[in-house]
Amino acid sequence: MTTRMEYHNPVLLKETVDGLNIHPDGIYVDVTFGGGGHSREMMSRLGSNGKLVAFDQDIDALNNAIADDRFLLINENFRFIKRFLRFHGIKQVDGILADLGVSSHQFDVAERGFSTRFDAELDMRMNQKGELSAYHVINEYDEQDISRVLFQYGELKNARAMANVIVMARRDKDIKNSEQLKQVLAKFLPAHKSNKILAQIYQAIRIEVNQEMDVLKEFLEQSLEILKPGGRLSVISYHSLEDRLVKRFFRNGLFEGEPERDFFGNFEVPFKMVEKLIVPTDAEIAINNRARSAKLRVAEKI
Repeated sequence: MTTRMEYHNPVLLKETVDGLNIHPDGIYVDVTFGGGGHSREMMSRLGSNGKLVAFDQDIDALNNAIADDRFLLINENFRFIKRFLRFHGIKQVDGILADLGVSSHQFDVAERGFSTRFDAELDMRMNQKGELSAYHVINEYDEQDISRVLFQYGELKNARAMANVIVMARRDKDIKNSEQLKQVLAKFLPAHKSNKILAQIYQAIRIEVNQEMDVLKEFLEQSLEILKPGGRLSVISYHSLEDRLVKRFFRNGLFEGEPERDFFGNFEVPFKMVEKLIVPTDAEIAINNRARSAKLRVAEKI
């Protein structure tokens, strides 16, 4: 088990919580609890009648639970936010915070398999009870599906060729760890670009293993039902795939296409943007490298 001290600084802490415009007696949700940094800042702004519900599917996060009667930590994926809030008698909330992606802690624990820095078994499960792991994707997906994952989630131009090489290599023996995967894909990893390309490969596999894009869509759709009018949603994303989904949903409540317009060419929008895109300062990036690709968008339900 892990102590709270091993979790790193929360990204865009003040900006993300400021964006929620917290009312002391409100009900708020942190759907990505992790080390609890954002939650603790939110709690500091709540009064005696306020309430904070947090979600995290990673069992390690349970070690960081806040000992406070106003706080509830639910060990579940936030794609089930509506179900579990209703279970606890909560139908609507005043604000929701989501810090997407992998926590610094998950990257730093070698055996979780999230980081390209370590030779570890191919895992990448945020929920350690999950059945699908990176091993299954690499060793059991067919060539077309591996290609789809690498192209769609890693935006890799060589996705088809990479998938072919993986499938050919695993005929001899299973690809069990990150070092073997790097060796299999060596010809696609020129020295001057290897870290960048490996990061794209790992991102693609991780998104597939954890169904991150589906989870994000389900969460955003439910947030519309859960938020009170005037309620705020603060979302930090770390790659363009996530950010595009969030930006589009905030703009018109859809993930693709355009909303239907009335006779006059108007359409109803579910949110209004509270801030323009917020990114970390150079000073924050210097302290917390995870912040370098972070993008914060804040919207208010109309």
